[in-house]
Amino acid sequence: MEHVTLGIDCTVDENATLGHSNGSDTDQTQIGNDATIRSGTVIYDDVEIGDSFSTGHNVLVREDTTIGDDVLLGTNTVVDGACTIGSSVSCQTNVYVPRQTTIGDSVFLGPSAVLTNDEYPVRVDQELEGPTLEGDVSVGANATVLPGVTVGRGSFVAAGSVVTEDVPPETLAVGTPARHEPLPDPLEGGNTIA
Repeated sequence: MEHVTLGIDCTVDENATLGHSNGSDTDQTQIGNDATIRSGTVIYDDVEIGDSFSTGHNVLVREDTTIGDDVLLGTNTVVDGACTIGSSVSCQTNVYVPRQTTIGDSVFLGPSAVLTNDEYPVRVDQELEGPTLEGDVSVGANATVLPGVTVGRGSFVAAGSVVTEDVPPETLAVGTPARHEPLPDPLEGGNTIA
C-alpha cells in the first residue's frame, strides 16, 4: 500500500488491494476517514475517495475516479474509471458504472442497475460517453441507462426500465423504452440516504 494515503479509523480486509498500479506514472490513491473496505475489493491508483466510504465484497474502482463522502459500493459493483461520484450515494449489489459517468449527490442505484457508455459497442469507433445522474435520482433494480443520457434531478427510474433519452427533473421514467410520466406523490422529494 505504498501508493495509498489512508485516513484514520479505516478497516481494510486482508484480501483487499489498494493502490493497484495503472502504469508507471500514476498518482496515489487517497481514501478518507472511517472507510470499510471488504475482501476482494480492488482500488486502483489515481483514485480520490472521501470519508465514510464502504464496500461490499469484490468491488472494483478503476483509475481517474473521484468519489465523495458517505458512499456505499455494494458487492460486485464495478466503477470502470474516469468517473465522478458525489456524496451520499448508494450503489447496491452488481451495479455497473462505465467510464465517463457522472453521478450527483444522494443518488441510489438498485441491484444490478447498469449504466452504459458505448452507443454502438464494437461496431463504430467513437468516444465513450457515460450517462449523467443528477442529484437525488433513484434508479431501480435491473434498469439500464444508455450512453450520454441525463437523468434530471429528483427523477425516478422504475425497475427494469431502459432509459434511451434524457429524463426531465422530477419525472418518472418507466418501461422499455422508458416513457416519461409525472412523479407520483409518494416519490416526490429528495432521497434520504444516510
